[in-house]
Amino acid sequence: MINQNNILETIHMIDEEDLDIRTITMGISLLDCADSDIDEACKKIKNKILKYAKNLVKVGDDISKEYGIPIINKRVSVTPISLLQSVSGGDCTKYAICLDECAKELGINFIGGYSALVQKGMTQGERELIESIPKALSITERVCSSVNVGSTKAGINMDAVKLMGEIVRKSAEVTADRNCIGACKLVVFCNAVEDNPFMAGAFHGISEPDVVINVGVSGPGVVRTAIKKAGADKTMDEIDEIIKKTAFKITRMGQLVGTIASERLNVYYSGSPLQYSVKERIYAKGANIVEIHANETPVVEQVYFNNYKPIEVFKCDGIEEALKVCEENKDRDIWSYFEIKTDEVISQENIKKMKEYLKDIIEIKPIITSHYEEENIDLKEKSMAQLFNDFYKFKEKCEPRGELMDLFLNIVSEEGEENETN
Repeated sequence: MINQNNILETIHMIDEEDLDIRTITMGISLLDCADSDIDEACKKIKNKILKYAKNLVKVGDDISKEYGIPIINKRVSVTPISLLQSVSGGDCTKYAICLDECAKELGINFIGGYSALVQKGMTQGERELIESIPKALSITERVCSSVNVGSTKAGINMDAVKLMGEIVRKSAEVTADRNCIGACKLVVFCNAVEDNPFMAGAFHGISEPDVVINVGVSGPGVVRTAIKKAGADKTMDEIDEIIKKTAFKITRMGQLVGTIASERLNVYYSGSPLQYSVKERIYAKGANIVEIHANETPVVEQVYFNNYKPIEVFKCDGIEEALKVCEENKDRDIWSYFEIKTDEVISQENIKKMKEYLKDIIEIKPIITSHYEEENIDLKEKSMAQLFNDFYKFKEKCEPRGELMDLFLNIVSEEGEENETN
């Protein structure tokens, strides 16, 4: 059932609260363009970018006109150029000029990926790229640059931080006659994400598909208005619920645009990796597109979202059946959940075997079939092995495996010997 209030609310969000698709960004891997000859590498880069992104602007404009959704920017992000520089060497700014030429020919706003990831240290190619950034940004119009100098896992590369301080200043100085635009097109990151669609920090991560569509939605005005309408008497829990519902509506618009754009451009959409949760796998998802004109009957079009990777739930009687199911489905591109009836804990060895056959297993849930009841235990009458066995059966509802029992007894034995020597 279509709710008139929801339709009017969406129109209001777009017209008065600045809700829009901030960008459709096509990410393109350039790893296969690397060449020891920098000029050859640039030729490969230009051919690949123009091949895949030639219709990006047209598709974005068409979707905006057809569905009445403002799409502000169309952009491209590429593999960090420092990776290609490490192969080719030479004048790194040739890559920047090549990217700028591609952006102008495509008619896109910006192209990102003149980047380096140096959170743990720098290769020669990465240093060469970083040192070339001020010149590269001064001689190009649409190229954006970024450098990741730290991460939660690796820590912060303080040498890179020092160097980037100098690079940011120099980038501003060499473009002082253009309001320091060089520094405006440069981002210094910690914890950079690989599928960021926003400039100037966008780059195409090495774990991303060959070509992919990312969508950036701008909805701060919508969230601000929703909170303001809620009133000052709302609790934090109530505000949290309002923000979640508002964010859901905003995200759904991005999902719609991303899905349509990816289909028309024939590339992968990097939206939610699980289009459906396991509980929703029997349903179809979509959106109602409503076209409204004064004094005319509204036209409603149903658009269904493709489920590019289905979810399967397998219920197995034992680990052997689960392994067989994995082997039988190893060539299928699916997300999978397993429920396995067993009278013992599933070993890590068997879990590893399952995942070797079927890589995208989301959950393996053992259904323990053995039943053990609680009993009063006299600690003085039983050995340590018996006590551990009883405890394990009570907690896990199955017998401990032999190697687990051996490990426990070895630990107990080592601790006993240590206590005797102290």
